[in-house]
Amino acid sequence: MLALPAFGTARFAHAAAGGFDVDELMQRLSARKSGSARFVERREVRELDRTLVSSGRLRFEAPGTFVRETLEPRYERLAVEGNRVTLMQGGRTRALQLDASPEASVIVEAIRGTLTGDRAALERLFSSDVSGSAERWTLVLLPRDPRLRGQVARVRVSGTQADVGEFEVLLADGDRSVMTIEPTPASAGAAPTPTGSAAAPR
Repeated sequence: MLALPAFGTARFAHAAAGGFDVDELMQRLSARKSGSARFVERREVRELDRTLVSSGRLRFEAPGTFVRETLEPRYERLAVEGNRVTLMQGGRTRALQLDASPEASVIVEAIRGTLTGDRAALERLFSSDVSGSAERWTLVLLPRDPRLRGQVARVRVSGTQADVGEFEVLLADGDRSVMTIEPTPASAGAAPTPTGSAAAPR
């Protein structure tokens, strides 16, 4: 659901029904300091009459490292460390500052911040709404900046316990991407959370 190469509520602590809230979700997610996963992304673009499908692997390491390697249909690598982005495409490499592309920054921070349970980073950029329970939850992130909402309408994250399973990005122009992720064996269940479970795919 990350389209970087191509391109609410008033408070963050919103409690979901049954007492499950952002505090507990972030606690679970932040218990894992690193992880890796496989991903499949499906992008729906208004100008195209077909869905664009890509797949590859993800890796993250708290507090600020996120790497996405697309293996199909062609190799691309996106590496984010802090505010620095390195992008490899077609045998060419370029580096830029993440905040130089606000739309991409919002998408990257939504993914990186959720995977690492970085509440401060998420709260800075988004208002949120949590629904469901610890067993199956949904986190909806809305950009706080009205100008960014004119580009990225919503990011919706869903998962079970401390495993993130899907990121959906809805752009303001109607384009949509859904990235499903599955932790690799090395990262699945790697670190127990304070509430008794653990996980967060990369």
